[in-house]
Amino acid sequence: MDADATNRAELKKIRVLLLTNRDSDNVGDQIIEATVISLLRTVARNLSIADESFEISSRAAGIISKKYLRTGDESLLDPARKAISQADLLIFGGAPLFNYKYQSFYRRTIRTVELAQEYGVPTLFSSIGVEPYSDVDPRSQKLKSALNLPVVRQITTRDDLESVQRYVAGTQIATGLVADPAVFADKVFENLGKPPVAKTKVAKPIVGLVVTRGGIFADNGIDFTEGDQREFWLGAIRLLEDRGYNYRLFTTGQFTDEIFLDSLVRHHGVPAKNVTFTVNSPDELIQELRKCDSVIAYRLHASITAFALGIPSVGLSWNFKVPEFYREIGYPERAIDSTNWNPLHVVTAMETALKSEVKKEEGYLYTVYKALYDGVKEAIALDDSSTAYSLEEVFDVLPRSVKTSQREYRAKVQRKLRRSYEFYANRSKAETKGASKRVSLLRGVLRRIKQTLR
Repeated sequence: MDADATNRAELKKIRVLLLTNRDSDNVGDQIIEATVISLLRTVARNLSIADESFEISSRAAGIISKKYLRTGDESLLDPARKAISQADLLIFGGAPLFNYKYQSFYRRTIRTVELAQEYGVPTLFSSIGVEPYSDVDPRSQKLKSALNLPVVRQITTRDDLESVQRYVAGTQIATGLVADPAVFADKVFENLGKPPVAKTKVAKPIVGLVVTRGGIFADNGIDFTEGDQREFWLGAIRLLEDRGYNYRLFTTGQFTDEIFLDSLVRHHGVPAKNVTFTVNSPDELIQELRKCDSVIAYRLHASITAFALGIPSVGLSWNFKVPEFYREIGYPERAIDSTNWNPLHVVTAMETALKSEVKKEEGYLYTVYKALYDGVKEAIALDDSSTAYSLEEVFDVLPRSVKTSQREYRAKVQRKLRRSYEFYANRSKAETKGASKRVSLLRGVLRRIKQTLR
């Protein structure tokens, strides 16, 4: 870039509104936010935009409130209107923004894009999760109409490119299959949660066991109950002990996952010393994963972050996104279908993975950065002759994350408590069989979350 172009880039402040699942209890979503921000700042430097001239306002993807979705009260859109109208570029980063089967994300996405169109704000979707396109489902068709608005410039996905292409068929919108931004977690978080040197001297390998909520399987059409998941983990623990492994159980932070984990300790004899009950920040999830030599996980971002950290894992496939990720990284055999969710099969697969180093294909890692670079460069129409950094240059320039501050941590926990109390209030009204036991578990998990604020 010549001196004049550089001066113009420095003089004009470029305001990016980034929408992610940043306030989700699922810490995997918080890792996405942090890595996307680092990648965007790297793109800005690649385009010779001064740091102080590139302003990122990171907000929750649910910028359209649930109350608006219920009532249609246009006054409730005022905060979203203000944020979008002040932006030069709107980027949706890494969230499951097209989900319509049992979530309302798609409705929020539609209204957000409509507002971006109203204010003429170029819009990019970066490495998003996509549910399959449907010609007959009216929800999918409403989403298609919004995605075909002229303001949408680029849509990249981490899992279902075919559906994305069907959503925008007949348009000039750029599409692509890219890596999840969390594959850069090892670089972005390299200064956090480093394992003690003594870890390498532990005689028994440590296997991380990442549990999930009981209802996730029914939501995805899998005949596998909460009791089935419990028996699977208890059987896996017995087998790991028999084969000479240590193990640790934890979650990626979802409150409902923690309820299930708590029940394993309270009612089924899992030793508390082998459990981390609450995970509330990227620092804590990174720290848990770095204690492990291998991982068995239901939650996809435990697998993705483990991959970034060079930790071999196997993923238990409860929807198509899990096998798609393992296929993309070159280990399709490490995604275990629900028909093989038995301790012997899964532990044996883990042992096979543990014998091999995690190999990363550089071209795959690079896809998410290159797509962001191309999308941002085109959307803000800089008179720029630069070329995209190489992957090595990205590694060098990528800003590193700092430890979550006490203030940020308290805010994360308070949001989690608020949602947890809402969940508790709804469940405690239940009169069904076993309700008292479930409510007792809820109370116990709430107490543990509160303790993290002390």
